[in-house]
Order: sequence, then C-alpha cells, then structure tokens
Amino acid sequence: MALFLILILSYFLGSIPFGMIVAGVKGIDLAKTGSGNIGATNVFRSVGKGLGALVFVLDMLKGFLPVYIASAASQNHYFIMLCGILAIAGHMFSPFLKFKGGKGVATGLGVILAIAPHLFILSFLLGISIITITGYVSLASITGSVFLTILMFRGGQPMPYVWMVFLITVFIIYKHIPNIKRLLSGTENKISWFKS
Repeated sequence: MALFLILILSYFLGSIPFGMIVAGVKGIDLAKTGSGNIGATNVFRSVGKGLGALVFVLDMLKGFLPVYIASAASQNHYFIMLCGILAIAGHMFSPFLKFKGGKGVATGLGVILAIAPHLFILSFLLGISIITITGYVSLASITGSVFLTILMFRGGQPMPYVWMVFLITVFIIYKHIPNIKRLLSGTENKISWFKS
C-alpha cells in the first residue's frame, strides 16, 4: 500500500503546474502569453528571469522528489523507474490543465539528478552551453536528452533506468516537434541571459 501511494504521489507532484501558479501570482495567464507553454522557458520570457529560474527549480523538484522517495522506500529499480516516468507524465499530462502540460525537460532533469547526479551535471552543462552559444532552449533540450541517453547506455547504469531515460527522450522529442520545425525553418525563438 505504501508503494502504491508513492506511485500516486509521483504523478500528483509531477502534475502541479508551477509555471501557471507563479505566473498567476503576477497576474499573467501563461496559457495565453508567449508560447503558451507552462514551463520555465515561457515564464523566463513572459514573467521574468528570476521567476523563470524559480519555476525551473520547482519543476526539477517534481522529478527529483518522487524518485528520491521511491529510492528510500524500495531498491527495486523498476519501481523507481515507474515513479520517475509517472512524475514526468504528470508534468506533460496534468489533470489540473485538462491533461495538457509542459515538455518535461526540467522534470526529467530532476529524475536524472536523483538516479545519476554525475550524468545530470554533464547533461546540464551541455544544455547551458548550447543555450549560451545559440540562444535556443529547444535545441539544448533535445541535444541534452539524446546525449544523456547515450551516456546512460554507455555508463553501466541499471537497465530499467537506461530504458526510462530513453523513453523520456522519446517523449521530449515528440513534445518538441513544433520547435524542431521552427528550428529547421529558422523561425524558432531565442532567449538571452543578458538582455533585460
């Protein structure tokens, strides 16, 4: 019963739309602003850099906490994997948003932080570098996810975690199909750390 409750908690935590909540406090309807996405990037552009960073951290915690709790409660890799997937599914398909949601990148990073902190650091640094050089968050998200999947396959991680990361990457790429089309056409929006 305790493990079942952790599964429910994983999905519930993942489904909390922190972007909508934070933007709402500032009187902004994130669904009708910018890209319309609930994630940190749209908060960064539409509400402010500080609050965008806050939402990024909160969305990461949505992935980290369920996996951390699951790891403390059980050593079963498949159970831990399922908690991670449920947290990301909650973010992507939130019942609070009529089963719509974000693209899962920050929440996915939180999952990785819980199971493989060293790989999290490598993937995070790659993503930051790509954003700094190109300004494209979507390119960083896609490239970082693929890079992380390769690291998981080659890094001797438990196979349930490897397949979890592979599945997460597939979902992230699927969610980024519109961004991929804009990248190819040269119409994708950029962000800058330095502009006000």
